[in-house]
Amino acid sequence: MGFLIGVPALRLKGDYLAIITLGFGEIIRVIIQNLQITGGASGISRVPRINNFSTTYIIMVLVIVVMFTLGRSRHGRAILSIRENAVAAESTGISVTRYKIFAFTFAAFFAGIAGGLYAHQIGRVSAASFDFNKSTEYVIMVVLGGMGSMTGSVVAAIMLSVIPEALRAFSEYRMLIYSVILVLMMIFRPIGLFGSYEFSLYQLLTKRRKKTGTPEQTAAKGDT
Repeated sequence: MGFLIGVPALRLKGDYLAIITLGFGEIIRVIIQNLQITGGASGISRVPRINNFSTTYIIMVLVIVVMFTLGRSRHGRAILSIRENAVAAESTGISVTRYKIFAFTFAAFFAGIAGGLYAHQIGRVSAASFDFNKSTEYVIMVVLGGMGSMTGSVVAAIMLSVIPEALRAFSEYRMLIYSVILVLMMIFRPIGLFGSYEFSLYQLLTKRRKKTGTPEQTAAKGDT
């Protein structure tokens, strides 16, 4: 589905691309709600509840590893170059259209995995659960964390999952709270919480080693 939508949609750019993808999302939701094979408006029920926290966590780690590895590969760098400047990327010989469709399809693949995990956690799945507000929540997670940071997206997703639980009494005002958060973020930190920063265990250990010194340096200081 991501490929079929991506081919015509990615001919557009910027705000128009965002609008048409949201429009396609609403069209598909309405179609699914009117199909008998998907259970109509009531959705698909009696889905085996075989998912748990451990399964979700393991799959999440695998997905992040795959995405992080892709980002450091030749194909991932081509996608990043298109994000920064599509004209410059195309001038260097990168097939902009092909990589855009690849990224679109790749993202849809992971969205499908998330949907499968959701269905096997709840026990049923309905298209009504994935309305415009749900799409907005996902966009907020990315914008809040930082458009160029996978670490920021993970942190923002955790925050926006905890906030509704902590403020259940104000659940009716959730979208208002999200809107205020986005406005404040755009005013005070347009790049998001993390910007383009990525957490690296190797860099963290390297910095700590520089501060404390190597074992040989530490021993030399003790002798002195």
